Amino acid sequence: MNDTALRNTLTVNVVYLARLREAFGSAGEPLQLQVATVSATVNDVLTMLASRGGAFATELATGRAVRVAVNHALVSREARVRHGDEVALLPPVTGG
Repeated sequence: MNDTALRNTLTVNVVYLARLREAFGSAGEPLQLQVATVSATVNDVLTMLASRGGAFATELATGRAVRVAVNHALVSREARVRHGDEVALLPPVTGG
């Protein structure tokens, strides 16, 4: 059996909020991940998006302040995501 046969496709619905919506030119998209198990992590999602380069690489670079919510609950980068989850990316809120 080859490596491709061991992988599953997991689709999450990514939502871009606030300045990220403008930076990426989109309010969101379905994102397919190739995974070896039935789940992946938030970090897997962020890594895949950042690998696109451009604004994605800049805004999602390690050390950049981006918060993540999975199904409306704020989570860490180690949190698991499963097929069909909503993964919302949002910059920290500042006010004045």
